[in-house]
Amino acid sequence: MTSFESDYNNGAHPAILQQLLDTNDQQSASYGYDTWSQQARQKIRAACQCPDAEIYFLVGGTQANATVIDALLPSYGAVVSVETAHINVHESGAVEASGHKVITLPSHQGRMAANDLRLYLQNFHDDPTWEHMAYPGMVYITFPTELGTIYQASEIAAIHDVCQQFSIPLFIDGARLGYGLAASGCDITLPFIASHCEAFYIGGTKVGALCGEAVVFPCGAPPHFFTIIKRHGALLAKSRLAGVQFNALFTNDLYFSISCHAIEMAMRLRRIFIENQIPIKESPTNQQFVVLTRQQQEKLLEHVLFETWEPLDQDHTLCRFVTSWATSDEDLRQLASALEGIKE
Repeated sequence: MTSFESDYNNGAHPAILQQLLDTNDQQSASYGYDTWSQQARQKIRAACQCPDAEIYFLVGGTQANATVIDALLPSYGAVVSVETAHINVHESGAVEASGHKVITLPSHQGRMAANDLRLYLQNFHDDPTWEHMAYPGMVYITFPTELGTIYQASEIAAIHDVCQQFSIPLFIDGARLGYGLAASGCDITLPFIASHCEAFYIGGTKVGALCGEAVVFPCGAPPHFFTIIKRHGALLAKSRLAGVQFNALFTNDLYFSISCHAIEMAMRLRRIFIENQIPIKESPTNQQFVVLTRQQQEKLLEHVLFETWEPLDQDHTLCRFVTSWATSDEDLRQLASALEGIKE
């Protein structure tokens, strides 16, 4: 059965698997000191136009988020995000488990507004009782957002300006970074990201790899970050697993071609729903959010897998359809056929 449930329900892109096979018989150093991790770091630095960046490879997004946030915050610090943020909704309290509160601001179609952030931080510092509160010590945003929307460069620049005004770091969750960069209307690049935050990561798990995220500190990592990774149980002994994959992803623009393919498939998927007069939310990324009646949902699930996102009312549900490197013409044909079938 065709599945549009997520962008990590297939294995790895064939080029990545081939690199894993080709290097399998070679011995290497561990803990990030292997040859392929070093090569991948150099390629990522070049792609980000950030020659002094420090880069670490972690297995997954939740590990990356929890570890980076814990490293950037003092023990009494909290992280500011929007209410729909991944760390607030879908990470099982991983940030709070390390002792850090998640402070939420209103979500504007998944995005944070710089004015909301400025007002919150100003009110916090103007409050004479602020020492009794969790200290907002950093800001977290995702690109693209949980709702498939993207920021414009001016919006991220404004958020970063507020962070600098209050001397706190900005951390950008890039689990689906490639899909945001490849989206129509995006005016953001990897070098722009690297110059407008203190930390971000390049997602591999959702963009063609078996697993892995590349955490990038453009101007240097927090003290003892290696030790903090290990303390979080996030240190890969067999670091080549991530190194080989990211070395492949950043060879011959594979990361970006994977992302562009998924976006192309998502736009075609989008047109299929529009042609069938089924309401669909605005999203330029590989995540598409469709409004289905209960009957449509039940009938479609007989032929196509997708994710139930949230109920809208008693008879309508917002459902998510996601494309990836593996989405094919045949997958889209099966979706179109299934939609034709539910009309009958």
